[in-house]
Amino acid sequence: MGLVAVLLLAGNTTDAAPLSETARVLHVLNRLGYGPRPGDIERVKAMGVEHYIDMQLSPDSIPLPKHLKDRLASLETLEMTPVQLFLEYRPVLDRRGNKRPDREAVKAQRERARIVMTQAGQARLLRAIDSPAQLEEVMTDFWYNHFNVFAGKGLDYLWAGAYEQAAIRPYALGRFRDLLGATAHHPAMLFYLDNWQNTAPGSPGARGKFQGLNENYARELMELHTLGVEGGYTQQDVIALARILTGWGIRRRDSADGGEYGFHFDAKRHDFSDKIFLGHAIKGSGRDEGEQALDILAAAPATAHHISYQLAQYFVADNPDPALVDALAKRFSETGGDIRAVLKTLFDSAAFRQSESVGNKFKTPYEYVVSAIRATGQPVSNVRPLSGMLIQLGEPLYACQTPDGYKSTQDAWLNPDAMMRRLSFVTALASGRLPLAAPMDENDARPRRLLGGAAVRVDETTSGSSPAVAAVRLTATLGNAFSKQTIAAVAAAPEQLRASLILGSPEFMRR
Repeated sequence: MGLVAVLLLAGNTTDAAPLSETARVLHVLNRLGYGPRPGDIERVKAMGVEHYIDMQLSPDSIPLPKHLKDRLASLETLEMTPVQLFLEYRPVLDRRGNKRPDREAVKAQRERARIVMTQAGQARLLRAIDSPAQLEEVMTDFWYNHFNVFAGKGLDYLWAGAYEQAAIRPYALGRFRDLLGATAHHPAMLFYLDNWQNTAPGSPGARGKFQGLNENYARELMELHTLGVEGGYTQQDVIALARILTGWGIRRRDSADGGEYGFHFDAKRHDFSDKIFLGHAIKGSGRDEGEQALDILAAAPATAHHISYQLAQYFVADNPDPALVDALAKRFSETGGDIRAVLKTLFDSAAFRQSESVGNKFKTPYEYVVSAIRATGQPVSNVRPLSGMLIQLGEPLYACQTPDGYKSTQDAWLNPDAMMRRLSFVTALASGRLPLAAPMDENDARPRRLLGGAAVRVDETTSGSSPAVAAVRLTATLGNAFSKQTIAAVAAAPEQLRASLILGSPEFMRR
């Protein structure tokens, strides 16, 4: 293990030189997806890098393998709407709307509702590991972080998975305005950033929890989701946007307007006065005011720049070239926020294809865990050890408390404790001591909370463990893309440690 630590501390050892065909293929597999599976390098070489990129940009053309489709179809809560989830798994209430004093009933219902987050986590991890539409998985994760919702806040433990399924995934490679609208209307976002309580003071609906303006969502909508912190808006714009969005709330029962998965506009709580927002006059007209505001925000040059910077930071470098960001922002604006077109421009850019970009992004815990499983090619039935590892590494699914989401930069994740946990994980994985092949028991309380608490030990030998990973096969899967130092260290190690050394190498820590 000490040897692995030495390799890790060596940092990025990729030399700046023209990219070989294998290096180009690996770069695309690592950036457009979560790294190669056995045989992926040969498959992409056979079809050509350009064709592979074009395919990934059109995920609807990529069929899912039958075993993955069957697994996803078995997760019955995955396709339930927020209204259905609330009616089926809502907290136990008494007639006054308060939690019952019967603690056992409350606890039992909460345990019963655990399946919702468990199945959402299963779906996310299984797709990331097994889906051949890898860019779709990367962009779903990217946009969930961009429009983050914390599942640990109130009813969002019921709605975070449905939010990803209905408001993020279908629009991940579509038009930004559609994605923005889907997140703005979804009960998970309305609840997380409190806009469901946003009420015009003195309006007929102002009572109880609905007493006045709540600026939380309006502020984050501009600062994080669209314009960016330097986007040129003022506090008066925040207030105007909050007034525009009064009455946007949640319906928790089936109804005629339930087509938007529980969104409900309450005219009794809306401010119908005229507003000035970002220099635009918006006449008081009800729900449509919010749609006008979203149109303005989606079309703003500051939004184009903010989104382009984040895409360049994720796919190219922690500190991307301003010229690249400007080129992406130009494409964003001229295509009306076509995410697919912006990504195509990014993947065609010299900045993305240059050798200096290869291996310069440090993997987040999520990227590291998923890429390690993919590299070994081991089939996964039980994702619980992976969920547990993500908790240990500080990136549990759906559990970032702050609205800015998890970071994709090295300074957020590179620290000694996290590195030792990564090494423990890949040592257990490489030796076959993770129960990945065990049946997934959705009623198992380990980890006791998806959003925190003690995680499953990753070095525990249990039934369902997988065969040990062969270092020779792993090296071939990863294109033997290692420095002379790493190759020498692996060759000098005992056979049973070689695979874990490869997965713990500085080259594998990066993408």
